[in-house]
Amino acid sequence: MEAAAKVQRQMVRLRGRSYVAFVFVPTVPIQDWLQEIDATIARSPGFFAGRPVVIDLSSVDLSQAGIGHLLTSLQDRNIRVLGIEGVDEARLTPSMPPLLSGGRSCVVEPTAPKKPEAKVEPKPTSLLLETPVRSGQTVIFPEGDVTILGSVGSGAEVVAGGSIHIYGALRGRAMAGVNGHTSARIYCQKIEAELLAIDGFYQTADDIDAALRGKPAQAWLQGNTMRITALN
Repeated sequence: MEAAAKVQRQMVRLRGRSYVAFVFVPTVPIQDWLQEIDATIARSPGFFAGRPVVIDLSSVDLSQAGIGHLLTSLQDRNIRVLGIEGVDEARLTPSMPPLLSGGRSCVVEPTAPKKPEAKVEPKPTSLLLETPVRSGQTVIFPEGDVTILGSVGSGAEVVAGGSIHIYGALRGRAMAGVNGHTSARIYCQKIEAELLAIDGFYQTADDIDAALRGKPAQAWLQGNTMRITALN
């Protein structure tokens, strides 16, 4: 009877889930770096809202007080930091975001080919969507190109490891080459984008030539500069 009366303990159910996080790498002077953040927010309000953000402090030597001031400055800009990298744990206080390790940067490095032990079905290197990407939706495909036969609505987002092809209007955000492919491009039949990015280099709606608005266009990297031209 006693055994039957015991309440069975329920196991905690854990699930893994991955997110595409922005990694900020502050530079000195910090105030100038924060002004660049302000300029980005001014061009695209709400761009960082709700986004996982990690701070990499390996390029600066900040004291505990300096780290605290940086975190407060970002919080004042509605940027919530998920974790911190590249700093001695002794410089962090319990109230600060945790020290993270083991994060993988989105860079593809060549490795020596290995002889497969068994036949493995290859992963697809492209994603085809036959329906529009509606406002608020996000499409993430880091393995290769993304092709969308419809349009991408305002507030929607498409993230690809390769190039992005949109056979309709692009009114949301398109980020190509997120795994380090600097040769990736973005094509669309009607450019009305909120933001375009290739390998981390981006332009917002205010940066795009007004003469291109509503017309077929393509974007690519020329060195560290994004070029956006008419698609002939």
